[in-house]
Amino acid sequence: MWADLGAAVALLLVIEGIMPFVSPRLMRQAMEMMMAMDDRAMRIGGLVSMLSGVALLYLLR
Repeated sequence: MWADLGAAVALLLVIEGIMPFVSPRLMRQAMEMMMAMDDRAMRIGGLVSMLSGVALLYLLR
């Protein structure tokens, strides 16, 4: 179980690093757009992301 969790965190770091590595300018623009979002929109986006991840994990496992 701990090995799977470690692998998941490592994969998360790889995926999170792709955008800033490939296009730092677009990453900066995306961050500026996020800064302009209100808290409610940010929370809804986070909820959708979490639920999508849980559904994908359920389908894969």
